[in-house]
Amino acid sequence: MASDSGASTKPARMVYCVKLKKELPGMTEVKFDGHPLGQRIYDNVSEEAWRMWVEQMKMIMNEYRLNLGTPEAQEFLLKQMEEYFFGEGAAHPPGYVAPGH
Repeated sequence: MASDSGASTKPARMVYCVKLKKELPGMTEVKFDGHPLGQRIYDNVSEEAWRMWVEQMKMIMNEYRLNLGTPEAQEFLLKQMEEYFFGEGAAHPPGYVAPGH
């Protein structure tokens, strides 16, 4: 008579994801706590879409050789993030070709 005590099965917080256009499990914590964009993302972006952004962010950081120690790079990345979720999509570096295309 084993039971699954130990792992709490708290239901996922659901959000209507603005990126994927459907109801999906939301994030478990606010990213960039204290920044208005962080709360907006928490309220409107799914965990799945956030993982997609993390991959996009890595590409942007590498292609643009961003130093996130500078306010300019941080501001640029925040603008890309806002555009990715709430705009037309984050800009690709000049000459970027998506893998497989």
